[in-house]
Amino acid sequence: MAKILIIEDDALLSRMYHTIFSTNNYEVALATDGEDGLLKARKEQPTLILLDIMMPKLNGLEVLERLKSDPEVREIPVVVLTNLAGNNDVQAALELGAVRYLIKSENKPKQVEEAVLEILKGYTRNEVPTTAH
Repeated sequence: MAKILIIEDDALLSRMYHTIFSTNNYEVALATDGEDGLLKARKEQPTLILLDIMMPKLNGLEVLERLKSDPEVREIPVVVLTNLAGNNDVQAALELGAVRYLIKSENKPKQVEEAVLEILKGYTRNEVPTTAH
């Protein structure tokens, strides 16, 4: 079963995405700040990470940089899911190793779920649910 780590400080969004992914046969872990996200990435070894940028303790770009420099977790695909829409933010995240940059206000939850499924299909085989519901 694919495991998704959601690193997001907005409790409402975390719960919403937790519900969406767990209802569709994903295992889901949550982290509420950047430091917790790094710890859970190492502990949980998720199949994919959804990462916000604007967070307490460590911002998402700092988390991404640390994830990609850590041999234990650097191969995990990271999808940035944020409200920051600036080209500099997009470019920085992609240069640091994010596989996708999604802007919350421009993507409905169903679109995020579909993007995650598409990415997982490219990285895994037997762990991915066959269809997004």
